Amino acid sequence: MPRIAPAAHPAPEAQALLDGVKAKIGMVPNLYATLAHAPVALESFLQSGDTLGRGRLSAKERELVALAAAELNSCAYCLSAHTAIAKGAGLSAEAIAQARLGQPSEARAAAIVNLTRAIVREQGKLSQADLAAAFAGGLTEGDLVEVLAVTVRNIFTNYANHIFDTMIDFPAVTPGKAA
Repeated sequence: MPRIAPAAHPAPEAQALLDGVKAKIGMVPNLYATLAHAPVALESFLQSGDTLGRGRLSAKERELVALAAAELNSCAYCLSAHTAIAKGAGLSAEAIAQARLGQPSEARAAAIVNLTRAIVREQGKLSQADLAAAFAGGLTEGDLVEVLAVTVRNIFTNYANHIFDTMIDFPAVTPGKAA
């Protein structure tokens, strides 16, 4: 039972945003319906996703960030959602597990995942070694800023789901149990 349930009667501006989500992906995830209690928060969240989707990081790379952050933050809702989204973006089950464990085999993917993990673990207080590893893995300064933006967006949803105790509406995935 969620501690904060999805908005039963969202404000018209929130309902319009939820209608747009449903038209785009065929459903309204429980997280989005719960964010609808604060239309400005829902709008900001959706706009940030659209904006970051036009950035340097590919859909697969953004999913690596989401999976790494959700695993470290023990967010079952986000792990469940992003496992499904990552599969749709073309990540294999092995790549998903590697992202969750912090062990991607490809250099750029490893740089993205390790940078994300450092941001989450160190609350943004990265060492010179963390930055050097990111650059050695092929990331640019622009890539680093984008990984930070995508990580922070995912931390928001991880924390929101912890606070709301959002009911999972994707095939369930348990943190700490990467295949």
